Amino acid sequence: MERSVHSTGRTSLPPPRPQPAPAPGRGVCMMSTSWRDKQDPNLVNFIAAFLAANSYRLNFLLISPDFIFNNGGLSVAFIFETSWDSENAAAVFSRVNTLKRQFKNLYVVVAVPKVEQIESFNRSYFQYNMELGCPTFVPVNDPEMGFEKMLKIAHARGVCKQQDITSTMRNEREQAVQSMDAFLHVLTSIPGIDDHDATMLSQAIGSIEAIAKASVGFILENTDLSTDKAKTVVTFFRDPQYYLSPKIN
Repeated sequence: MERSVHSTGRTSLPPPRPQPAPAPGRGVCMMSTSWRDKQDPNLVNFIAAFLAANSYRLNFLLISPDFIFNNGGLSVAFIFETSWDSENAAAVFSRVNTLKRQFKNLYVVVAVPKVEQIESFNRSYFQYNMELGCPTFVPVNDPEMGFEKMLKIAHARGVCKQQDITSTMRNEREQAVQSMDAFLHVLTSIPGIDDHDATMLSQAIGSIEAIAKASVGFILENTDLSTDKAKTVVTFFRDPQYYLSPKIN
């Protein structure tokens, strides 16, 4: 591309190309600074690159677990032992017992690449009376696999949380519609009251109980019902001889 020269003698460069907007992040990963400082820098770099590739934001914080993921509005905490050491078993399980009381969603990821490490971990698990599944322990072959497991667990829990929220909202909407249908059915069973009248009574006065207690004057002041319809509503709810007698709409 040729450069253009203005009368001022200055060279004009072409405008910079617009950069694409970054993809929205899937979540946030918080790494303990104390955990980070004990690890091989290559592992920390791997984790940072892996998170970036999966659109997660990484923060370094003073936190009690080694990692906390926030995904889909759900926080999941992790203890991450990158190499099992039987001499450190007491401290590990003591920490597990402390953190499981503080975090509802806690997992313990343990790298046990050797057979003797697996056997040592299994003995220690029962020696320190761990309750099965509380929290969940995830043995892995190496730290890289361990972190990938952590990310998958956090993501899956976040997706489940979002689905639960969506399902709850859908159920609440369905219940609200059903309640409104039942509400309108009761009011339109009053002779002369149509859907418009029932909706007006609902919006202006509220519940069936409130409508049943409303006076003719109150109904007239707050709705567009005629005097005859307002009297009919009041009579329907207050005169047993009226509401117990058979009627044809």
